Amino acid sequence: MEGSGEKKMKILCLHGFRTSGSILKKQISKWDPSIFADFDMVFLDGIFPAGGKSEVEGVYPPPYFEWFQFNKEFTEYTNLEECITFLCEYITSNGPFAGLLGFSQGATLSALLLGYQAQGKVLKEHPPMKLLVSISGSKFREAGICEVAYKEIIKVKSVHFVGAKDWLKLPSQELAAAFDNPLIINHPQGHTVPRLDEVATEQLRSLTAEIVACENCAANKKHGLQNGEAKVVDIEDKEAEKNVINGDKCDVVDAAQA
Repeated sequence: MEGSGEKKMKILCLHGFRTSGSILKKQISKWDPSIFADFDMVFLDGIFPAGGKSEVEGVYPPPYFEWFQFNKEFTEYTNLEECITFLCEYITSNGPFAGLLGFSQGATLSALLLGYQAQGKVLKEHPPMKLLVSISGSKFREAGICEVAYKEIIKVKSVHFVGAKDWLKLPSQELAAAFDNPLIINHPQGHTVPRLDEVATEQLRSLTAEIVACENCAANKKHGLQNGEAKVVDIEDKEAEKNVINGDKCDVVDAAQA
């Protein structure tokens, strides 16, 4: 894609609870830049200022934000619908986006949006997103949300980072099970954005490269000719591309390097 004059695909990145878009950008910067070299990474701030102390105080400077609020059991949510509306409007106005990346609350929210989109609840006019990168994500627990978002296996390519010492280890594994053939990368740390070893880096780089290759394939099959000539769309090939994007690939990788 480099040098072709074409715009890069976009990935929307959603930070964790009481952090910020700039903090997530710094956290992700420890990864090999080649992983997302063919994407524009867009980092948003949550729509609400932090309502309490941030766990990253003293590590990263303020301001801090949150996407929505919740009770201790994570079964009741405040301002969630307002948050979803904001994100859907942003995605629609600034997209299209090829996928979502999130940490903790941002990952949980990203997976929800993809589940809702698959069920036709949100982003009906936006192209189906192709990728989720979830770092310490989890499922929502409220029954009404679960009945819609996780009604069926979500057929989006996904990678899930699961920390051995993360208090969300089991919820992260449960979220991964909601997706079709997820790539699971285990790491020895806790609730954090981990460093990646060479194996995990290559796995993630291969996944993003596959997304780019499928997008380029689609662009070649769906070309608008100049001077008012016919626009050609190969429906059978579009279905084949869909099968590749949602293809059978399930891997578990241990990221040995913390």
